[in-house]
Amino acid sequence: REGFATLSHRLPMLSLANVMGEEELLDFDRRVRTSLLNEKVEYVVELKVDGLAVSLWYEDGILERGATRGDGFTGEDITPNLKTIRSIPLRLQKSVPFLEVRGEAYMTKETFLKQNLDRAEAGESAFANPRNAAAGSLRQLDPAITASRKLNIFIYGLGDYKGIDFATHAQSLNFLKEAGFPVSKDFRLFNDIEEVMEHCRWWEKQRFNLPYTIDGLVVKVNSLVQQKRLGATLKSPRWAIAYKFPAEQSQTKIKDIIIKVGRTGVLTPTAVLEPVHLAGTTVTRATLHNEDMIKEKDIRIGDRVLVHKAGEIIPEVLEVLKTKRRGTEEPFAMPAKCPVCQAKVIRLAGEAARRCTNLTCPARQREGLIHFVSRGAMDIAGLGQATIDNLLKIKLISDVADLYYLKFDDLVSLERMGPKSAQNLLAAIEKSKSNPLNRLVFALGIIHVGERASGILAERFGSMECLMKAAFEELVTIPEIGPKIASSITAFFDLEQNRRLIAKLARSGVKMGEEPTEKKEEGAKPLLNKTFVVTGTLKNFTRDQVQEIIHKLGGRVTSGVSKNIDYILVGEEPGSKYTKALTLGIPVLREDEFLNLI
Repeated sequence: REGFATLSHRLPMLSLANVMGEEELLDFDRRVRTSLLNEKVEYVVELKVDGLAVSLWYEDGILERGATRGDGFTGEDITPNLKTIRSIPLRLQKSVPFLEVRGEAYMTKETFLKQNLDRAEAGESAFANPRNAAAGSLRQLDPAITASRKLNIFIYGLGDYKGIDFATHAQSLNFLKEAGFPVSKDFRLFNDIEEVMEHCRWWEKQRFNLPYTIDGLVVKVNSLVQQKRLGATLKSPRWAIAYKFPAEQSQTKIKDIIIKVGRTGVLTPTAVLEPVHLAGTTVTRATLHNEDMIKEKDIRIGDRVLVHKAGEIIPEVLEVLKTKRRGTEEPFAMPAKCPVCQAKVIRLAGEAARRCTNLTCPARQREGLIHFVSRGAMDIAGLGQATIDNLLKIKLISDVADLYYLKFDDLVSLERMGPKSAQNLLAAIEKSKSNPLNRLVFALGIIHVGERASGILAERFGSMECLMKAAFEELVTIPEIGPKIASSITAFFDLEQNRRLIAKLARSGVKMGEEPTEKKEEGAKPLLNKTFVVTGTLKNFTRDQVQEIIHKLGGRVTSGVSKNIDYILVGEEPGSKYTKALTLGIPVLREDEFLNLI
């Protein structure tokens, strides 16, 4: 596919006009009341989540299509990508002949930070903010990439619909919530514009405490009859307005630029700032991302700069105030040697980052240990950064395998580690030995190999031994494992040091997966490594026929429904498996969609 098909909105998907202050909000209220001949007006005020606006179409309660806003009249059909968002219901809890809803797809602050951390370690450029991250994720041609970005959505209103009726916007929001849609609980009703403004002032201060970013509030006339009378311009409705918060920026001085070394050796420059209050916190450091950004913005030590929080999260240098330079500012250059171990630093072709080449660099080892024990990897509870630092300091560990050789006496000798804590930690370490192969692969910290790629590799090869033997030519045939990831995997296992580490882990009792009972067929196949559940009666196939087709095309069929299923193929009169799949957010394939897939 070269791009997305287009989809025409049944009703225009208009954008909102913006107001930037209270006086402009009062003007909006005056226009509304004048147009309504001074009738009583009730307002609904909602959070303006900073993401990408989308439209979802449901026919007889089943999600059929989804699209971007586009130009308001025609958007891009991104149905497969939207189906990967677990908070979007694939089947409604209300029976409606046709329902079109509008919502805002977004990325939480926590997910945004994790995505950027992973991208930095992989030498990839960071997302500028959660909004850009969400928009870019939804426009991926591969839905698996969208799924890996862990997006969410809030539904904020209706488009076209049949078989239902409402008097107010608030009633429609309550209906949408009952139908199974994620609707923000933070909408309020007001009879007076002064109350609306007070509410806006409160949220301007409190917004930083939310787990996602908002860039303002949306004020809507509640009565749908009044909305219809007010109408719309070519671009926006006259019955709603977006009250935008002012961008929070502050001036400060760059006192120094320091370098942090990550687990894959990436050198990340960070500006040390004179303390400044920004978006609810005191900021003393700001990311500079990489040397290209430093050169592009001509950032120097001693510069006066304008800083903001990208997406209200990451302190970032927005602009250098060059008119305030005194001539004493110092240009910055990335070091040729690692600031921690003094090893040679290189920059690989096509990457924005420079890397330390020393695999035994203390900084790399520390960050690698932190990653290895993290929740998405081996998930060793009770083994935090402070404990890792203590273990490294007294040389009880030097690599991740050493964790599995720790004794009770080793741990109780640590600061703030009593007998009970030591026993609990040893139990957590022992428990992690039984983790599935995908967690171990991810925990190794192979460059470019994230959680999803680790799962694909574990499913394909079944054991660490088979994965270690895999050739580049075999790896690149696996869907979602392109040349970049394949090269990184082979380079990792080519190193004797890494092979020794895995052998040491195996000797300690860490599970290395299972030998696959049957070697999977070679070659690219459309369903390779995809797991299906089939339910209901199919028109074109018997159950045995469809299972044979899936197997021949590289997939597998299982009877049990779990979060590890890639698709559920649904025929007529589906059973309880379908209901369970919906609750787990598993992508649903109708028979015609399955035919298109193969």
